[in-house]
Amino acid sequence: MSGAGGVGAVESPVKAFAETAAVKPAAPAKPKTRAFSIRFTDEERAKLEAEAGDRPLGAYIRWRLLEDKAAKRKYVRKPRADHVTMAMFLAGLGRSGIFTAMNDLAKAARIGVLEAPPETTARINEACTHIADMRTHLIEALGVKAR
Repeated sequence: MSGAGGVGAVESPVKAFAETAAVKPAAPAKPKTRAFSIRFTDEERAKLEAEAGDRPLGAYIRWRLLEDKAAKRKYVRKPRADHVTMAMFLAGLGRSGIFTAMNDLAKAARIGVLEAPPETTARINEACTHIADMRTHLIEALGVKAR
């Protein structure tokens, strides 16, 4: 047989299989790290945690000790309890629809659909402003982008 189905065609898949099945060298192992324990007084630890901010304490201490000589490591920013609470409040504020409802009330009062004395209309508008301010301050405090 000759052509595409000839002997040459049989050698190619065999060669390809052999190359694929060959044992590949393992990736170089990552350098091992070893734990080191150190004790701090409550005051020392509190000072370090304050300086570390959102960075995990171990990552902060490592950075302070080794500065730019430290191996690059990934760390996850840990949310503080007040950030978690604020985020939950902001999410609840968004889900509640209160801003939209208050805005609709204010609009209805402005165009005369809702019969309300001027002081009630002013208070509705003031409440809308306060809710918008709360949202803005929460977004700023959490460091997130507004949608």
